[in-house]
Amino acid sequence: MKQIPELPVTLSVGGPLNTLECRPLPPYSAQAVEFLTALSKALLALPAARQYPDIAAFGYWCRSANLAKLSRDFGTEYPRLGRGLVLHIAPANVPVNFAFSFAFGLLAGNGNIVRIPERDFPQVEVICDEIARLFALPAHSRLAAMNRLVKYPRDDEITGALSVHCQARMLWGGDATVAHLRKLPAHPRSVDIAFADRYSFCLMQAEAVLGADEQAIVELARGFFNDVFLLDQNACSSPHLVMWQGNEEQAKRAQDRFWPEMAAHLEQRYEIAPIHAVDKFVNLCRTANTLPQASGSTRHDNLIYRVSLNALPADIERHRGQYGFFYEYATENLSCLAEIVGERYQTLTCFGIDRDSLVQFIIDEGLTGIDRVVPVGKALDMGAIWDGYNLVQELSRIVSTA
Repeated sequence: MKQIPELPVTLSVGGPLNTLECRPLPPYSAQAVEFLTALSKALLALPAARQYPDIAAFGYWCRSANLAKLSRDFGTEYPRLGRGLVLHIAPANVPVNFAFSFAFGLLAGNGNIVRIPERDFPQVEVICDEIARLFALPAHSRLAAMNRLVKYPRDDEITGALSVHCQARMLWGGDATVAHLRKLPAHPRSVDIAFADRYSFCLMQAEAVLGADEQAIVELARGFFNDVFLLDQNACSSPHLVMWQGNEEQAKRAQDRFWPEMAAHLEQRYEIAPIHAVDKFVNLCRTANTLPQASGSTRHDNLIYRVSLNALPADIERHRGQYGFFYEYATENLSCLAEIVGERYQTLTCFGIDRDSLVQFIIDEGLTGIDRVVPVGKALDMGAIWDGYNLVQELSRIVSTA
């Protein structure tokens, strides 16, 4: 590997860039699994894991049982090896995303340069401190030599200089950001995995909500909270539209059961900043002026804004919410999905719906979007398959005997 020059970056984890080593490992190597297992135990033992649910979620994801399941699911059809060095450009607005991206690079067998968010998120500092502590141990010396976590302002020269040394890049950001990064110099054999703008929504069967017992409704509200409010709808997998399968009368009764429970849950667990309450009201005014299909709105104090739709706009993915702002639509026939779903659609969370049948509908209709169909409460659960990519496969190469 050609030596990387020293660049004006802040090293959060690891030594100088020009000492970076890269001798790839096979996917799910013992070194990677042992390190992530140790990181899981360390993070879950910290008080910060109770303070920050996203740290706890990452720590839980890294536990040995989950890594063993991912390894079994990966299969051994072909011998594989990491591609070499991966550059990760993590999103600026989701604190722990960098850690998942880094973990996938490790599990695929690669060395990694991870650009972490510039903003001083406490979660980022906690995770980086634990990675640095573990890398200082002799048991993890090989991985420590292969990995760097860095921070630097947006700078094309730095990103380009790193890109030419990397065999793969994980690019997280909006469409414009991804398009811009792809124009920068890159290694001739670089594989880019891009996570651009995506849109996600929720589908609930009205009869299932009406027929659920009280505990099930409490759990539904808790799961919906996790999908939406842990990251204030900023995650690409958080829903902006809630569809109700059923006739108008069923949908209304189901809404009247679900949303008050949701509001009660928020009163106990969520505090909205005044500026965010203003943002929601501004969005409501904008929607009233720009969305002809909006037929009314309902507020649950400042916690939840709901905009009713009398028809699904073809461009509904352009209308998004934050901090608990939702569009709602009731339908008996799910064929309407074929009229709106495009390539931007990522995650569909469901309650009371046969997900296998829904996946078959997506396939039969040849829909260009919806990469995930998961239960309510699982929107933020990262898997080795994300945005339609099998990440560990994409980040590793086949060593063929044919």
